[in-house]
Amino acid sequence: MENQAYLISTVLTLVIVSFLGIRSNKKVKSSSDFVLGGRKSSSFNVSAIIVGTLVGGASTIGTAQAAYVSGFNGMWFTLGANLGCIFLGTFLVKPLRDAEISTIPEFIERYYGFKAKIASSLISSVAIFVHITGQILSSVAIFTSLFSIGENLSVVVTMILIISYIFFGGFLGSSIVGNIKTILLYLTLILSSIIVLQRFSGIVGFIDYFPFEPWFNIFSDGIFSGLGQGFSLVVGVCSTQTYLQAIFSGKTYKESVKGAYIAALLIPPIGLMSTIIGMFMRVNHPFIDSKQALPLFILEYLNPLIGGIVIGTLIISVVATGAGLTLGISTMFSRDIYSSIINKNPNDKSQMLSIRVSVIGVLALTTLMVFLNMDSLILKWAFLSMALRGTVIFIPLLGIIILKDKVPKKAGLYSMTISPLLAIVFGVFGFVNIDPLYIGMGSSFIIITLFYITSFNK
Repeated sequence: MENQAYLISTVLTLVIVSFLGIRSNKKVKSSSDFVLGGRKSSSFNVSAIIVGTLVGGASTIGTAQAAYVSGFNGMWFTLGANLGCIFLGTFLVKPLRDAEISTIPEFIERYYGFKAKIASSLISSVAIFVHITGQILSSVAIFTSLFSIGENLSVVVTMILIISYIFFGGFLGSSIVGNIKTILLYLTLILSSIIVLQRFSGIVGFIDYFPFEPWFNIFSDGIFSGLGQGFSLVVGVCSTQTYLQAIFSGKTYKESVKGAYIAALLIPPIGLMSTIIGMFMRVNHPFIDSKQALPLFILEYLNPLIGGIVIGTLIISVVATGAGLTLGISTMFSRDIYSSIINKNPNDKSQMLSIRVSVIGVLALTTLMVFLNMDSLILKWAFLSMALRGTVIFIPLLGIIILKDKVPKKAGLYSMTISPLLAIVFGVFGFVNIDPLYIGMGSSFIIITLFYITSFNK
């Protein structure tokens, strides 16, 4: 009977949100509406897109998983996301808004040329694709933990939900889902945190129970590791098409800035509450698979009807992030690849079709990647994705904003192709014990600087 109650409330939550996502199709009249909501978004809708995409499986299930293993060290994803949104709103909104662009590669092209535009679009798409894989793994963890269905079916259901969120309404659908997701996520995590703290007789009891090391030390894995993870989020947020797409959509410059700051305010409490739950599960269920910490908490400690809504919220959280990232890749493909190489003079209908076809293509490739990496750590994919995104875009982008057209065009192209390759070879494959972000960012900075100095001395 309890399982039926969980299932009914979960399915009802998912159906309602999916219906609203599909229904947003009625407001889509052009490709601009599909990609940027017609550039009419309020600050709350801007923040809804950022939070709706940035806060997903890594911020909730992945953070609880990391907290189950090492405590507050698991909060680096949401702490870094907070700093990333602040940096975005403070330094990047104005120059990007003034450029009146739809994608970051369009901005890159103005200063580094067409080849750099194509390179940045393709490589950053691969980096975002890596993050989508982590979201699908989070969704699989929920479905397999709570509904006793197989991993393959879990992946299929997740893909169907993603399609319902963005295939029809695009940006507008993603915005609606983001608003609903944020409200539900806060309500459900607050309720769950209250239950946890009651079990420890309050905050003081919770703090007294755990020794400082490693549970409350955010640098328990090392200072450079923690800072690297946080920094990867800062540069990842400021280098990702989906989050910047939200900035482009604001009605005015001020609405976009406020949207970034609202997102920065909303994200850290989600990480904190997920961390508390993960630590609680370590005490009470020390032998479970760590990635099931949050899903199993719901199953064990919440009323079935409420628990079903929480499950639905977690699924929405994960799927909305995957959907938003998929939309970002599809937008870059349509604007930067399709309109520049395949069909140089597309009409609006052709552009809409190219975006929707690319959505299906991205999800098909993601499905294959998930099947090949079913047992990997969720946060690993998130941090790797952020590092690669930042390596490709962040330093060349800052070079444009700070130095304008004083950097030779070749600098951007070489930086965007060589730096991520070095990050993968030396960092990901473990040839050196250095965070791949440091390798990629360092090499990118060196390349841009050398080209600048060389051109200055001519």
